[in-house]
Amino acid sequence: MAEQILLIEDEEKLARMVELELRYEGYEVEKSFDGRDGLEKALSGRYDLILLDIMLPLLSGMEVLRRLRRESQVPVIMLTARDTVVDKVSGLDSGADDYITKPFAIEELLARIRVALRKQSAPAARPANTLSAGHLVMDTDRHAVTVKGAPVELTRREFDLLRYLLENKEKVISRESLLDNVWGFDYVGETNAVDVYIRFLRAKLEEPFGEKHIHTVRGVGYVIRED
Repeated sequence: MAEQILLIEDEEKLARMVELELRYEGYEVEKSFDGRDGLEKALSGRYDLILLDIMLPLLSGMEVLRRLRRESQVPVIMLTARDTVVDKVSGLDSGADDYITKPFAIEELLARIRVALRKQSAPAARPANTLSAGHLVMDTDRHAVTVKGAPVELTRREFDLLRYLLENKEKVISRESLLDNVWGFDYVGETNAVDVYIRFLRAKLEEPFGEKHIHTVRGVGYVIRED
């Protein structure tokens, strides 16, 4: 599947030129021409990388970056005419992964994009309190779940069900086993509770991000797979 890139740039001619080059290289591209709209799209969690101009209407690129970094670690490459050391340091300190000044050669931009995406996709050592499957990451100590770096709010039951599935990743777990281990041996209630909560998890973890984590094994139960 092609990597998704969000380009936040108010110079429409430059944005169109960059978009065409990126699409030619096989990337999927979406554009935004002001900071507010760009931030809203960036926070959706749909993108693998963001190209962000500093001088933007409505909300500056630096402010977009600061707000984005509160919720997401998606790679960000700053595009700007500002080339002073102070500006570069400010951008990098605010959480940018790279910085390229205008005018730039498209070949250089493409090379920097490839580097940023490689770093993002490289397997990193996870803390002992972290469970994961692809872009889905659970921090069991903080009781936090993210998909592609975007936080996802789960209820206690949803969290416990997801945790059990992640702890048994690649193993098919029966509905009966999920009821026993998540709801408890003394659970008395609807027998389809597992199916209902699986639907809740899919609506929060899969549908908004276009990903598939929880697989149904007919007549048996459910499994989380890395793919």
